[in-house]
Amino acid sequence: MLNNYLTVNGEGFEEIVIQKSRFIGYVKRVETEEEAKAFVQEIKKKHSNATHNCSAYMVGEHDQIQKAHDDGEPSGTAGVPILDVLKKKGLKDTAVVVTRYFGGIKLGAGGLIRAYSGATSQALETTGIVRRQLMRTMKVTADYTLLGKVENALRNSQYALKGINYLEHVELEVYVVEGEEDAFTSWMVDLTSDQAKITQEEVSYMETDVTTEKGD
Repeated sequence: MLNNYLTVNGEGFEEIVIQKSRFIGYVKRVETEEEAKAFVQEIKKKHSNATHNCSAYMVGEHDQIQKAHDDGEPSGTAGVPILDVLKKKGLKDTAVVVTRYFGGIKLGAGGLIRAYSGATSQALETTGIVRRQLMRTMKVTADYTLLGKVENALRNSQYALKGINYLEHVELEVYVVEGEEDAFTSWMVDLTSDQAKITQEEVSYMETDVTTEKGD
């Protein structure tokens, strides 16, 4: 598992109009090539009367699966530009389909490349980009008398509060970077005067929005 990587925030779409042609960019996070292919087919079925449904996707920890399809547009003017946007933004496990309804004005090779790249970028911006970072969940179990102090300290610390479970004793789940578990435990022991139970839970990905960090 990668320690951290960029991908899209679920699924979304955006439409732009260029020289009377409609370009609708669809974006989805996918984990396998099968999911990517199914997404492409889903959009093709949705827009079966469109002039073109061009697509590209990147799948795998090391981007080992990369595919681009022009769907009838001149070779290299649609699928590859879509894929190039994904590469430039460093996105993994992402599939894009750009549907085109021809408006009667030919754009030329350069115009098509700019149109498909632009539609992809707009759809990614609308959908959002997230960073997935592998984190250890640490659970802090304490009496309710300590809740305010611990929660306030966590919200003003480098650690991210994953959630709070209000049970017989309060449980605070905290994201901690792998390798920093001992440092977190020591800090929490000092903070609570050793009045809390601190346990290590599962490793999972924490997602944070980084849309504003993306490249042009």
